[in-house]
Amino acid sequence: MTTTPPAATLKKTPLNARHRAHGARMVEFGGWDMPVEYSGITDEHMTVRTAVGLFDVCHMGQIELAGPDALAAVQWISSNDASRLAIGQIQYSALTTAEGTFVDDILVYRMGEQHFMLVVNAGNIMKDHQWIVAKVAEHGGDVSVVNASSRYALIAIQGPLAERVLQTLTDIDLSAIKYYWFDHGEVAGVRVTVSRTGYTGEDGFEVFAPPAQAERVWNALLEAGAAHGIKPCGLGARDTLRLEASMRLCGSDMDEGTSVVEAGLSWIVGWKKDAFLGAERLRAQKAGSLERRLVGFEMRDRAIARHGHVVMDGETPVGVVTSGTQTPYLKKSIGLAMVPLALSAPGTSLTIDIRGRRVHAEVVPEPFYKRSKPA
Repeated sequence: MTTTPPAATLKKTPLNARHRAHGARMVEFGGWDMPVEYSGITDEHMTVRTAVGLFDVCHMGQIELAGPDALAAVQWISSNDASRLAIGQIQYSALTTAEGTFVDDILVYRMGEQHFMLVVNAGNIMKDHQWIVAKVAEHGGDVSVVNASSRYALIAIQGPLAERVLQTLTDIDLSAIKYYWFDHGEVAGVRVTVSRTGYTGEDGFEVFAPPAQAERVWNALLEAGAAHGIKPCGLGARDTLRLEASMRLCGSDMDEGTSVVEAGLSWIVGWKKDAFLGAERLRAQKAGSLERRLVGFEMRDRAIARHGHVVMDGETPVGVVTSGTQTPYLKKSIGLAMVPLALSAPGTSLTIDIRGRRVHAEVVPEPFYKRSKPA
């Protein structure tokens, strides 16, 4: 059983007072007091798809590895091949167990030749830091590991108009930043790091600023974006946007019982690199031992399948829905489910038990939504 901490003990981001001033509905999330919605999930979702939205993601964590053996350490603890990163480049990856399952999913920033920053999920910061310290110590080498989360506030500006709004506040040439690259400069007079990343399926940026300057950056972005319809957005829209874009949520779609291959993320495994945690099992699954896989589905009956609903084969439970929603933009009921490999091909019919009612869904190709790129 989990216990929700009293409101007084919840951690607060530097923007907490701004959320309350904006009238956000606040909820507990991973030990943090966070905004779940302002103008409503559907309105915020559509704002990000069609204009620009602003998210407080200061609760995310940053763990830095530095030293002559930093690359070797990152290679050992994560699934992707960090040696392919140039300085200024970012990579989606996984912290893996010895079984190739998820400690967490992460972004790896190459800050320097011997300096990496891992962006980790809010609820996993302490767990990830302890895990990395232990595994790096076992692996050996000259590398320091620092939980640097308190040094950074993180604000995400997302949507087709994000570049236009952010460019008015910075001397960085945003058009020169490719997807999954970053640069340093100033935003609203604050020294920051700006990455072309996000968790919504839209174009956009994430701005790392000193916590004491977070409110200044937040307010400047809202002011600069006012003419373009910018709105602050909460965790609710963040979840529907990421699912519509088929982005996995660690803790719901994958965890320490789910391998990287089972999660449908074989593309974040550096298959050609040397040994890493979980490599043996992942390679065996790739070679043919895979028994189940996370798939995307659309409902064919009028219903919304949610996390925990069971996938049935006759009267036998064979799988589980890990995420599900009715998406505001696509206007479809969609979800992700872990199913036996035999039921994973697009076009396969699924039966889902929703509180005793059997409804039908169909496995579909992913992503559900993919933004159009400028010509």
